[in-house]
Amino acid sequence: MRLSEFILLNESEKKSTVLHQGVALAKRSSFDSLVFLFQLGNYYVEAYCNPETKAILEYRMFDNIDALEPYLEGIPLDQLLK
Repeated sequence: MRLSEFILLNESEKKSTVLHQGVALAKRSSFDSLVFLFQLGNYYVEAYCNPETKAILEYRMFDNIDALEPYLEGIPLDQLLK
């Protein structure tokens, strides 16, 4: 599925697509949300979730790898270099 096709899906279809076709890559905290990162083909989807109710509040999609920086900061590189 292309990014343009994903954008046109309704909320229920986005959730189903992310959970069934996406590859879970990472998780981080952002202010009052938990953010889960998924890869779908050649783009990424962030699912912003309420930590108390576990409900998905919003999806953010991008295909620019520069937007992965918040996730890269959490990878302990010193252990990879041993």
